[in-house]
Amino acid sequence: MEGAISSGRPNTRIAVVTGGNKGIGFEVCRQLGSHGVTVVLTARDETRGAEAVEKLRSLGVADLIFHQLDITDTSSIATLVDFLKIRFGKLDILVNNAAIGGVEFLQELDASEEKFAGMDSDQMLEWMVKNVREPIDGAKKGLQTNYYGTKHVTEALLPLLQSSSDGRIVTISSQFGLLRLISNEEVRQEFSDIDNLTEERLDELLDKFLEDFEADALEARGWPTGYSAYKVAKAAMNAYSRMLARRHPALRVNCAHPGYVRTGLTMSSGVLTPEEGARNVVKVALLPDGGPTGKYFAQGEEASFV
Repeated sequence: MEGAISSGRPNTRIAVVTGGNKGIGFEVCRQLGSHGVTVVLTARDETRGAEAVEKLRSLGVADLIFHQLDITDTSSIATLVDFLKIRFGKLDILVNNAAIGGVEFLQELDASEEKFAGMDSDQMLEWMVKNVREPIDGAKKGLQTNYYGTKHVTEALLPLLQSSSDGRIVTISSQFGLLRLISNEEVRQEFSDIDNLTEERLDELLDKFLEDFEADALEARGWPTGYSAYKVAKAAMNAYSRMLARRHPALRVNCAHPGYVRTGLTMSSGVLTPEEGARNVVKVALLPDGGPTGKYFAQGEEASFV
């Protein structure tokens, strides 16, 4: 499904936001639009995506369009790429926001914040981890979406980003992707060694993670537990982004942790609103020309991948 945009200004920056129909992605679309960027909001579900666009237009975001995208579906990705080629001939900003938890919730989501009264962020995180279960199918789907899906979208859109005078890729990261959560020293070193790490080796490490997951040996082998696939996928995506930044120095390729945001993914726990979290992402997306690349930003400030 596609819609019309009101602006045909030749110098307008074009942005694609994956998973833009709700939460942080929705707010990233709104805030980029408020900065004069033409936004292509993508989502798996056409109805929800179209409804999000109408809501944003009612909030005053004019240069906005919806296009369906399932980041795990190669034909869906190809359709988006073809549309962007014909409509714009370039892409200036890609915000990789779409993600899943890869877990099953043990209780119904409750939008009220009362149950978190008196809890600090560490206590909320502990509560969240205790209230999910992580089946192997969820772990596999988590890696396929959060790492491979994001990677495939990025690779498909690279030629259009390279057609921009200042192409930027911002991938939503997380404190759950920090390398300190992997206690296996050899694995942690491999994720860190960007000079020698290859995509093929990343694939092998992710296969090994799933093998250890199925063998119920995550803790014994030094992998993170509790949202384990989400953590490993984010760590892998951080590494891939650094590799991509080295490979394409003309692009700005960065990872952005928005903070602990209250969304469906966090079971409505967290200390920031989606608006506040998105502001930390948009700040990275709109860094000055010639800004940093291959970096990790935590709540808008450059930080360590470790």
